Amino acid sequence: LEISHLSEKDILVLRLDLTDRSSHEAATNSVLKHFGKIDVLVNNGGRSQRSLFVDTNLDVYTAIIELNYLGTISLTKHVLNHMIQRKKGKIVTVSSVMGIMGAPLASGYCASKHALQGFFNSLRTELTDYPEISIINICPGPVQSKIIQNVFTENLAKSLENSGDQSHKMPTDRCVRLTLVSTANDLKEAWISDHPYLAVCYLWQYAPTWAWWLMNRMGKRRIQNFKSGVDADASYSR
Repeated sequence: LEISHLSEKDILVLRLDLTDRSSHEAATNSVLKHFGKIDVLVNNGGRSQRSLFVDTNLDVYTAIIELNYLGTISLTKHVLNHMIQRKKGKIVTVSSVMGIMGAPLASGYCASKHALQGFFNSLRTELTDYPEISIINICPGPVQSKIIQNVFTENLAKSLENSGDQSHKMPTDRCVRLTLVSTANDLKEAWISDHPYLAVCYLWQYAPTWAWWLMNRMGKRRIQNFKSGVDADASYSR
């Protein structure tokens, strides 16, 4: 409000629990009642993971899928019904480079992001009769945020003891700006990342055998970093 021409009526904040799927229709209706329409849905809710599969309880994987995947497509379903009626809209989903590649310490997170990639790429093909409804997948690499402080660990009751230094990651405002540029230009998919993560994305896309070899080497360092109490990706910033 201080830096724009918006007024109080232009802003509506609603509490929302992605895992409470029964509340998503009412939340959507509240937005429609206030604004009359929904132009853009940005799916940006989720939690990451820092734990090895052999140490992790299965209920952690259930919780990851409930939040990152099922919660996202539930909210999308209610908003999409409105966009189909209008024949217009943008659905922007913040996936991850982990939706393109695989990495240790994040098997459940990777699975949820792969699921989102597959779902929205399939949904796009179901909407060919609605050319003005855009499905946009954003795949950030490591970004400065509180996602690390709130990751899933090997059990639901345990939090991460040491999140490590996050300063080597992409600044939040740059990731946001590139996401907005991608949205404005209706890009189907955008990889928003610094190197070496961006280079690894290209390897996974075009030279997967090399990518598997490289990830085995990087993966060992990632696990070593994690076990020594520093950020899992710290060494790759040099």
